[in-house]
Amino acid sequence: MTDMTKDSTPSRRRERFPGISTRAWEHPADRSALVALRKLTGFDEVLKKLAGLVSERSVRLMFLATAVKTSERQFPELHAMVRDAAYVLDLDTVPDLYVTQDPTVNAMCIGMDTPIIVLTTGLVELLDAEELRAVIGHEVGHAMSGHAVYRTMLLILTNIATRIAWLPLGNLAITAVITALKEWFRKAELSCDRAGLLAGQDLQASMRGLMKLAGGHHLGEMNVDAFLEQAEEYEKAGDLRDGVIKLLQVLPQTHPFAVVRVAQLKKWSESDEYRSILAGAYPRRADDAETSVGDQWKAAAESYSKSVKESKDPLMGLLRDVAGGVGTVGGKLRDTFTGKPTASSGSEQSGE
Repeated sequence: MTDMTKDSTPSRRRERFPGISTRAWEHPADRSALVALRKLTGFDEVLKKLAGLVSERSVRLMFLATAVKTSERQFPELHAMVRDAAYVLDLDTVPDLYVTQDPTVNAMCIGMDTPIIVLTTGLVELLDAEELRAVIGHEVGHAMSGHAVYRTMLLILTNIATRIAWLPLGNLAITAVITALKEWFRKAELSCDRAGLLAGQDLQASMRGLMKLAGGHHLGEMNVDAFLEQAEEYEKAGDLRDGVIKLLQVLPQTHPFAVVRVAQLKKWSESDEYRSILAGAYPRRADDAETSVGDQWKAAAESYSKSVKESKDPLMGLLRDVAGGVGTVGGKLRDTFTGKPTASSGSEQSGE
């Protein structure tokens, strides 16, 4: 890792966030889990040290042998970008950045004790400079939030829990845990999209990069505004059957779909929260230890509740109706999938 004790200003004017806490960009559902896990004092440090003894050394040596480590002499622009991201987000030590020959479009933050960032050549060739800056900021966000550490902690706990699968309802319980875990992973990706926006402070570049993940390098054939319209079409598309299908499609995913990520990032960029951060009013890491777990869980619940209330998805509309005392989920889903008429018409009721 590179020492950032020397002043290293970004290549263009961007706001810097001294002492910023990762809570500033973490999605409420991600933040609530992280705050709770960070309260398990000592467990995370033991895990990081154990990983650093063997597995991380192995990974680091492998990339050192098979990939290109960026520096002032190798991929200097990428090297400057990771330094910029660390400077803007006030990270004292800069993760080493490697470029590996792989046509797959991917970026990853690996390691718990001393994280490294890896970009594939497929990604480097696909994105322009400002889009790459957002991606690198995204991965720096993962490193600062400690997602690798806490994901590993939960995976260990989940593996332990699988041993009860032979008990009555054991498999059901494990399925629920894994489903919740993937939901957290998806929210962690939304968190780091925000970190990427804070690092680059170029919303159009952040959205273009996500759009290219869906449509490839033909930027002249794509349009961000049209892609946002596509995102809205996806959210409100179809009837209850489409809502159920969308839910079933997203549950196995560890990343949100590209249109969802673009729409969520655009929405956050227009929020008071984002404007406050740019103005210098943001949570400080010096206050992290005093953060209330209960408050964070409450914020996560309010976030989910708000998303249901504001969603145009037919399934979310059904949930709102049920919460308001209108009908049942089972009855409406049955009627939708079987084609039975609803009870909205008196003549239809008498006909049945």
